[in-house]
Amino acid sequence: MSDRILRPALVLGLLSCIGPFAIDMYLPAMPEIGADLGTTIQAMQGTIIAYFIAFGLAQLIYGPWADRSGRKPPLYAGIVVFMLGSVACTVAPTVEWLLVGRAIQGLGGAALMVVPRAIIRDNYTGPQATRLMAAVMMVISVSPMLAPLVGSGLMAVFDWRAIFAALVVAACASLAILTLYQPETLHEADRQPFNLGAMRRGAAVLFTDPLFMGLTFLGGFGMASFFVFIASASFVYTGAFGLSPTGFSIAFAVNAIGFFASSQMAGPLGMRHGSARVMAWASAGFAVFTVALFALALAGAMTLWLCVAGLFLANACLGLIIPTAMVMALDEHGDIAGLASSLGGTLQMLAGGAMIAAVGPFFDGSATPMLGAIALCGVLVLALSRVVVSRQAAVA
Repeated sequence: MSDRILRPALVLGLLSCIGPFAIDMYLPAMPEIGADLGTTIQAMQGTIIAYFIAFGLAQLIYGPWADRSGRKPPLYAGIVVFMLGSVACTVAPTVEWLLVGRAIQGLGGAALMVVPRAIIRDNYTGPQATRLMAAVMMVISVSPMLAPLVGSGLMAVFDWRAIFAALVVAACASLAILTLYQPETLHEADRQPFNLGAMRRGAAVLFTDPLFMGLTFLGGFGMASFFVFIASASFVYTGAFGLSPTGFSIAFAVNAIGFFASSQMAGPLGMRHGSARVMAWASAGFAVFTVALFALALAGAMTLWLCVAGLFLANACLGLIIPTAMVMALDEHGDIAGLASSLGGTLQMLAGGAMIAAVGPFFDGSATPMLGAIALCGVLVLALSRVVVSRQAAVA
């Protein structure tokens, strides 16, 4: 990897890590937190929904703000808000307090997802942008691979509250990285006025662009499948399959490795075969693996290792889909990249939160409801990929 890609990938990846860490570090602790606060599985899943919904809606603010004032001011604000939310979670006496703290974390963490996407678009388009997006995801991959292990390690020495205290420290580190290593990438001449009229006009352009909307929800339902897994896996792996918090962390890391390892192939494959073709192939593979897993679960043939292996393969397909869809959605909207990134991110997070909420009433601690929701996402991704490819062919 060239230094031209490596340096921004490290900086943007480390900045972007804070949001996934806020999710992944406390996953092994969810059963213990629920027991300590005297609440239900559904209420604990609600702490993830609260994070995702706040995370999604806040992107509508950070994107236009980044287009108006530059990329760094909203990043500073987001990190500070995230830090305040982490403090609230650390001292939470009830699940309701924890829900509020998680929502505040989401409000801040949104900046660290939407603004780095716009920074990438400031400097690159097409396959080069996909390569940088994939490189950023490679750096972010430290989160699902290490964060649950760090969380379970902190639980072994302290208790679950230490996990959120560690996120306060991570937010301080992000402030230092932003100040010292990330330059401003949006020139004064390229900044857009921030007013409701401009936002409404930009949103109208995006909402009426079938390709943008198709790609956004294609990536959104792909992400929703992972969000369902995040919300349910700790209960499935520790309850139905009998793993310890550390064992869950290892199984979770294996599933995540499939996603992030394949994401590194998205750029090179896109340059060689075309982004739309790669996305179509990967969407078909994702649907096949997820539907097959659900069918095995319905037949009563699901085992721990079959679940881990099947999700590894499905997530490997997903790793090709999401960075490609993100880049393709922004390619034609460079003049409103911040708004496009924030609107796309909002719709994707809302899709993920809605899917978690929809499966919640059916969740019984077994793998079947989780795999059913993931399979539904796989079918929706496949259908949208066919629409997007057909649309691109018609435009060409």
